[in-house]
Order: sequence, then C-alpha cells, then structure tokens
Amino acid sequence: MSKPRQKAVLLSDIHTILVKNLFKQNIPDDVIVKENPRTIIHYHTYGGLSQFFRGLAGGRLMGTICIEDKCRATETGIWLPPRVHCPDCWEKMYWAEINTNEAAVYAHSTTNYPGAGFKASAPCPLISVKIPGVCTKFMSYLSEFGEGEPYIGMPVRPVFNTEKPTYTILDISWIPRD
Repeated sequence: MSKPRQKAVLLSDIHTILVKNLFKQNIPDDVIVKENPRTIIHYHTYGGLSQFFRGLAGGRLMGTICIEDKCRATETGIWLPPRVHCPDCWEKMYWAEINTNEAAVYAHSTTNYPGAGFKASAPCPLISVKIPGVCTKFMSYLSEFGEGEPYIGMPVRPVFNTEKPTYTILDISWIPRD
C-alpha cells in the first residue's frame, strides 16, 4: 500500500536570463553566468531595545544604566547604544534620557567613496560623539558641515528625524552647535 505523499513543484514564473557580459568583460561561451535577481523581506525585532528607537523617532536620545548598585558600570554612567543587560554584571538595565548639551566630536573620518548599501550622500563625515555622563562613544554622522568641519572637540547637537522616522539608527544625526 502506498503512502500519501506531498509533491514539491517548481514555480511556473521561473525564467532564466543568461548573461553574456559581466563587469564590462565578455563571458566565454563555455561558461554559464545566470542572472539571479532577489527580493528579500527581512523582519527585524528590536526586542528590549525598542525604547531606544522609539525615543529617536520621538526626538529623545535614550541610554541605559545598570540597576545593580555595586556594579562598576554604575560609576561609569550611561551606556549608549543601550544594552538590555549590563555587560559587566549581567543585571537588567534601566532607561535614562541623555543630556547632549555638552556633546562633542571625539573622532571623525569622512567617506568620499562609500560602498554598496551606504545610505547617505558623499562626502559624509562619520563621527564618534563624546557625551559627558555616557561611558561609551556614540557613532553617527554629521548631517551639516562646512570647511574644516568636523574637528576633534567640535561641539555638536543631535537632529532627529521625527517627521518620517525609519526606526533605525539613521533617525539621528548631528550638526555643529553654533
């Protein structure tokens, strides 16, 4: 007696495009190069870090502090980007809004020839921001800059994308504070 079986069939909309020229080079006749377009939808959950991205969309920069009084991280201040659990003692963290009044450029590098997937125009100054009370440096980009900017120690302030938030790290950039 035969068992009922399911069948796997190829989709009827599969079409093949053989490529004869790639990267401005002719492909030899004995080599097959097939165009293989892909569309992928990726669902990403922020889980315990959702409050950080919700804060950016609402114009607030949020970080986390360890709840454990004896933890050495308490003395160092706020973690930014935030952590769900303390990297030092693994206790839960609590949320705190960050005061950026004295934020300054700690380090910088300008990208003139970005790679694939880069989401900003070039040139784009990438900056590391030092914020008093925060135990880490925050990586971002300078969305307005002039001749000789950025420079180390340059005072900056955050700009938030609150009108059409992407709920990504791109919802915050920095501009000179002047």
